[in-house]
Amino acid sequence: MDTAYKKTLELDKVLARAVQLCACRETKEMMQDLQPCETPEDERYALEQTNAINSLLIKNGSPRFGSVSEVRRVVAHAQKGGILSMGELLEIAATLRNFAGLSQWYGLSEHDMMPTDDLFYSLAPQPVLERQISDSIISPEEMADTASTTLADLRRKIRQTEDSIRTKLDAIIKNSTTNKFLQDAVVSLRNGRYVVPVRAEYRGEVGGVIHDVSSSGATVFVEPTAVVEANARIMQLRAQEQEEITRILSAFSAQVGSLEPQFSYSYDAMLKIDLLLAKARLAIEQGAFMPAVSDTIHFKLNKARHPLIDKKKVVPVDIALGDEYDTLVITGPNTGGKTVTIKTIGLLTLMAQCGLHIPAGDGSTIRVCQRVLADIGDEQSIAQSLSTFSSHMTNIVSILKHATPQSLVLFDELCAGTDPDEGAALAISILYRLRQDGIRTMATTHYSEIKLYPLSTTGVENACCEFSVQTLSPTYRLLIGIPGKSNAFAISSKIGLSADLIEDAKTRITKENENFEDVIADLEQSRLTIEKEQAEINRYKEEAASLKKQLEEKQERLNRSRDRVLQEANQQ
Repeated sequence: MDTAYKKTLELDKVLARAVQLCACRETKEMMQDLQPCETPEDERYALEQTNAINSLLIKNGSPRFGSVSEVRRVVAHAQKGGILSMGELLEIAATLRNFAGLSQWYGLSEHDMMPTDDLFYSLAPQPVLERQISDSIISPEEMADTASTTLADLRRKIRQTEDSIRTKLDAIIKNSTTNKFLQDAVVSLRNGRYVVPVRAEYRGEVGGVIHDVSSSGATVFVEPTAVVEANARIMQLRAQEQEEITRILSAFSAQVGSLEPQFSYSYDAMLKIDLLLAKARLAIEQGAFMPAVSDTIHFKLNKARHPLIDKKKVVPVDIALGDEYDTLVITGPNTGGKTVTIKTIGLLTLMAQCGLHIPAGDGSTIRVCQRVLADIGDEQSIAQSLSTFSSHMTNIVSILKHATPQSLVLFDELCAGTDPDEGAALAISILYRLRQDGIRTMATTHYSEIKLYPLSTTGVENACCEFSVQTLSPTYRLLIGIPGKSNAFAISSKIGLSADLIEDAKTRITKENENFEDVIADLEQSRLTIEKEQAEINRYKEEAASLKKQLEEKQERLNRSRDRVLQEANQQ
């Protein structure tokens, strides 16, 4: 699928949020590069996997899981005989801890077979090795004394030798005969050996080996003769300590290398579970659910919401395509929600094909689209010297070239930006061609001629985004089967345009357009009347049902009272 439409329909923004919910860097890259499924079977499986993890999140809460990266490379290095660093071994331990945490999380609650079972069965925790590494290595730069008895013994000897050196150097510093030759009464390290700072002019007064000179030359750092042997002993012990650390790292590295190939299987499963956890968390965040997937080329969305609009502000829409009609023409005033509607359809289609739950109600059905082709927004190109109309037509030409019966085509303000008569004629011809090719299409428009097209064409339906002239604001409700008015005169009047200008404008529109707009207005008024009457009918029905329930309860009480009186009379 062409990735350009990911940006047009804002799938990239949805995926960017999902990326933030991933733990591992490799998973973030997988989420960023997520591709839509190409068959209904693959899409169902992807959605069911997300649904399974979603259920586990709700039942068990979040698993114990931390970020790790590039661990496969580290294990491959160990398998080839390489010695891993302490930092790399800690990363291995964290990964093994993830395996164990996910396995335990999976078993916290009872459940039937799930489409993610094979992922959890692929996890192979190594609790003994994980604990040994964690207990032996404190940080990427420090190994614990308890890593081995030999290491503990060497470090004990080093500490004892250091204590004896400090004792001897303290004696030199505090000695009234020698301390006057010192620059400062401190002990420092130079080249791994303990030294004292001696004034340069007294360098011959303190016997020992000079290891360094200050930048000014006023101070020399002398290793006194009394501690030369002990310093040499410490150097020897430290070399043995490093050899022991290398031996321990080598042993751990050999154990890590022996985990292959099972480790790679587990690591891949862990990344896939991390990806599914991010999808499931996104679904919970958006209040999204798993839709059904159609084997045919139709879809139906109930109470669908655009996921990037505040849940408290967005107005859900009910919309279908591909069953009773395969082309939908949406009309109505600007800012009425037409563009949001078609972007919602395209975005939710792409989300579902990526295995993401969609913010829509029960009974929603999604179809698999080979391509989602959209021409939306202002595409004026200064760099290519193209007008808005030319840029849109360039997109439309490309869409007509690549669209197939398995595509979903979305047009926003089809053929706008040119002469209305010519634009409307072009738009109708484009819709006609797409219908001939069996391609499901949705288009928004202001052209009255296009509003007439569905009235005389089977398989094409009108819809409009409702607009309240009284409040001068859209309601964002999508109404299927009714063309929408542009309401330009009413909006202009509300804003303050003088009445004489509006009346003059009305005289300049054709009689046919005026009659057509009047018909739409009558339809709108009839719809509002019917809705009002239906609301009254529903209220009467509710009142009648309530009265019926009250009468039934009263009759039941009377029957119980009668039975009790008869029983008492019989007893008497």
